[in-house]
Amino acid sequence: MEIIRSNFKSNLHKVYQAIEEADFFAIDGEFSGISDGPSVTALTNGFDTPEERYQKLKKHSMDFLLFQFGLCAFKYDYTDSKYITKSFNFYVFPKPFSRSSPDVKFVCQSSSIDFLASQGFDFNKVFRNGIPYLNQEEERQLREQYDEKRLQSNGAGALSYVSPNTSKCPVTIPEDQKKFIDHVVEKIEDLLQSEEDKNLDLEPCTGFQRKLIYQTLSWKYPKGIHVETLETEKKERYIVISKVDEEERKRREQQKHAKEQEELNDAVGFSRVIHAIANSDLNEFKEMTTCVFPRLLDTKLMASTQPFKDIINNTSLAELEKRLKETPFNPPKVESAEGFPSYDTASEQLHEAGYDAYITGLCFISMANYLGTFLSPPKTHVSARSKLVEPFFNKLFLMRVMDIPYLNLEGPDLQPKRDHVLHVTFPKEWKTSDLYQLFSAFGNIQISWIDDTSAFVSLSQPEQVQIAVNTSKYAESYRIQTYAEYVGKKHEKQIKRKWTEDGWKEVERKRLNTQCASYALQNHYHHANSLTATGTVGKRTLSPSRAEAGLEARVSEELSDAELEQTDSCAESLSEGRKKAKKLKRMKKDLSPAGSLSDSSAKLFEVPDTW
Repeated sequence: MEIIRSNFKSNLHKVYQAIEEADFFAIDGEFSGISDGPSVTALTNGFDTPEERYQKLKKHSMDFLLFQFGLCAFKYDYTDSKYITKSFNFYVFPKPFSRSSPDVKFVCQSSSIDFLASQGFDFNKVFRNGIPYLNQEEERQLREQYDEKRLQSNGAGALSYVSPNTSKCPVTIPEDQKKFIDHVVEKIEDLLQSEEDKNLDLEPCTGFQRKLIYQTLSWKYPKGIHVETLETEKKERYIVISKVDEEERKRREQQKHAKEQEELNDAVGFSRVIHAIANSDLNEFKEMTTCVFPRLLDTKLMASTQPFKDIINNTSLAELEKRLKETPFNPPKVESAEGFPSYDTASEQLHEAGYDAYITGLCFISMANYLGTFLSPPKTHVSARSKLVEPFFNKLFLMRVMDIPYLNLEGPDLQPKRDHVLHVTFPKEWKTSDLYQLFSAFGNIQISWIDDTSAFVSLSQPEQVQIAVNTSKYAESYRIQTYAEYVGKKHEKQIKRKWTEDGWKEVERKRLNTQCASYALQNHYHHANSLTATGTVGKRTLSPSRAEAGLEARVSEELSDAELEQTDSCAESLSEGRKKAKKLKRMKKDLSPAGSLSDSSAKLFEVPDTW
């Protein structure tokens, strides 16, 4: 089912119902690009840690847009032994619905746009009819703006059209605008005298002229009229003036408020299906992902793992779907629900998000059912909540990483030893052939470039590592160190940089805490002194003085609970991130599935720690 801005609200209940009823659902997205820096291949290397890979991809992908979001819900019909599918294809675009809405800037990657165009992607549908969306912070700010505007309007008088700059005194009108305003006033006088006319549409005008009209009418006509700004199809803004009594004015005020709420909901748009996730480090990303999707399964990881790894050669979505139609797999029976369009896999509508989500679900069903053949007696249907598929949940496939197969969303990532890996630095002119020449005495090697002057070299035998390191001790053009030495030095630099960046923040935090504590102490002893800084002028240190430490100790002993709360409120203002992290943990606890395998439970299939 195609969902665009015009039919989003009318079909939203179908989306909610499909998600609520589904045994599982598959998702897919089409974006305006992949990397705004180096290509993904050049950006990453085979010995990235999950944190490094995440930060690299995040850094170069945050300014792209999601153009299309595909969702396909699958529900098993036990009577007919088949899946009933409900597929949705959402076109999304963050169109600002008013001048106060966020005006999103985004980037496009020419190769991605060219690829989508070659697949028949309808860009006009995205830009003209895409469903808008806001993230949670943008929604909060917009609602605050509307609340403030309404309070200003209500506080300034009875008029619903009062602007923040409304004046109760005669307005000073520039000479070049007096004729314009006089003409507007004449039209309003005629409207008020007329027994037939109820409304007056003024001609479209500039924002400054509309401001003058609002200010003038607020002073000259405090009662009896209602003023509202509307917009033509060509985006021209004009003012409508209506004759109203007090009861009608209140009714229109309520209508206006309801319309504003509807506009806000329209602006939130697609975020009502799923909120955008951004601006988080790896651990926060993991927590947020498992909060939104408590049981997430990556079909590419599943296909790359035993018992599928040896019988599936290509895990790209299109090739995987074809392979899973062949022996030893059995393609599932599926049928579109009534009122939902059906997909024909023979026509291959690849890179339409709804279709890609659909065949992703088919791939999962085929692989899950294949696991059932290992049972005694065999099962032809394995549900999405079966313990057979538990080992594959909440792990995301990592491409082009040699010894870390997946990103673990539910805990620490794998930590391979990498005692056979060397870090090599060399002149910018060197090529891959130079590295092969340098390590020619060590047999088979693997090279993963980091940048123009460094690379990781993997040896086939760990005992050769120290020999290789020793060969570079007297070399002038290159240096070789173990992977452990490289990580240690890198970690050292990160700590020093973080210490430098965060040191002053910590000093400031302690200073503010001390000030808050001092203020609370003054209240405790009924001192009337104003809050003053306790620090001395001059060179600052990165640790609190003995006096500060003593003060903090006394505070903890002497303050009442209420005063401690006052002190804490100052510190809390400096640690919103920690509060959010705690909230996320609570959310994760609430959303975690009721039933899960215990550590002692036997599992038929394990996702291996290493490939």
